[in-house]
Amino acid sequence: MNAPVAIDAVSLLRWYAANGRHALPWRSTTDPYTVLVSEVMLQQTQVDRVLPKYHQFLTAFPTFAALAEAPLAEVIRCWQGLGYNRRAVNLHRIARVAAERGGLPADPAELRRLPGIGVYTAAAIASFAHGRDVAMVDTNIRRVLGRALLGDAAPTDAAARRLAAPRLPPGRGRDWNLALMDLGAMVCTARAPACSACPLAQSCVWNAAAPRALREFRAPYRPAERFVGSRRYYRGRIVDALRALSPGASLSLAVLGPAARPDYDDAQEPWLADLLAALARDGLVTLDEQGVQLP
Repeated sequence: MNAPVAIDAVSLLRWYAANGRHALPWRSTTDPYTVLVSEVMLQQTQVDRVLPKYHQFLTAFPTFAALAEAPLAEVIRCWQGLGYNRRAVNLHRIARVAAERGGLPADPAELRRLPGIGVYTAAAIASFAHGRDVAMVDTNIRRVLGRALLGDAAPTDAAARRLAAPRLPPGRGRDWNLALMDLGAMVCTARAPACSACPLAQSCVWNAAAPRALREFRAPYRPAERFVGSRRYYRGRIVDALRALSPGASLSLAVLGPAARPDYDDAQEPWLADLLAALARDGLVTLDEQGVQLP
């Protein structure tokens, strides 16, 4: 059996020390609450959109206890601008659990039992907040490991985790995860990798396969999935309309329908009722005889 391809940990960590995104505010803390907030916000949301909301959210809800005690409607209002509003509900639920037990667990398996915490977020909290040597795999890390070790730019998450775990240097898990993440975000990018600036270039399987082609590589542009007019788009418009109300106020379906979409008419009431039922199941709205409001 061939020996596994190694990653030059010394070069990678040296590159990260000199070039990593150390100025990101959540990089300077190991507080489980602030790490949790940042990781949930960064799920499917770009860093530049998260930065102002991160500070705003922590000002409004500085601790697990403050978030747990806040009305959910207030939390949803504060989440405006980040999208995927169910994350705000999950954060509120996690805060209540954490406030009762005195904090977050450090074990990834226990973290995954919390609402909205998947494999990646559990590993991130264990690594960044608790100092656990746990290998993480996000989009950037998966691409770096796939290219460097397999010559494949898009391995599955499971394959990338199998690559990551045995190569994680003991005692350096946090820096290792951040280094791989930043390398993928800044150098080993999807569409225009800068192989000449990569600390792993000498041992990278992908780089060795066809150096000239890789230097000129540009991944084909894939347009983003249509958002305007999608179900998620209208869910967001409904929540935004309710956010604009005074606390405790509600909207009738007759008012909320046109607020969600200008072409709404009575024939679309089943469509609206279905969206509202889904939002209610997700904990984002409540419905009663008076109408619809934030919970």
